[in-house]
Order: sequence, then C-alpha cells, then structure tokens
Amino acid sequence: MTHEALRHFADSWGLLLLVAIFVTAVAWTFRPGARAHHEAARMIPFRDGEAEAPGPGGRGDER
Repeated sequence: MTHEALRHFADSWGLLLLVAIFVTAVAWTFRPGARAHHEAARMIPFRDGEAEAPGPGGRGDER
C-alpha cells in the first residue's frame, strides 16, 4: 500500500473507528450496572486500616 492509500483509509475509516471507540467508552462508563463499581472506587482514599503508607524503608510492613 502506498502512503496515499493509507492516508485516505485513516481519514475515512480511521475517524469512524475512533468515534466508535469513544462512544463505546462513554457508554460503558455510564451504564446502569457501573454505579456500584464507581462508588467503591470513589471510597478508596477513605478506607482506614486496610493498607498503611510505606515507611522510610519503602515497605509498609515495618514497625
């Protein structure tokens, strides 16, 4: 394939492919079943005692 043919393909079908991927990603994010997952992910910073911050040595299990 020549450069001209690849460029023509990217200008036409490539744009449609990228739009389809974007619409799929947005629809997947806002689907009704995703609410529980997003709620769990939203609360990760507020969990207490499940994981400790790393100490001076870089590991979290040193006391």
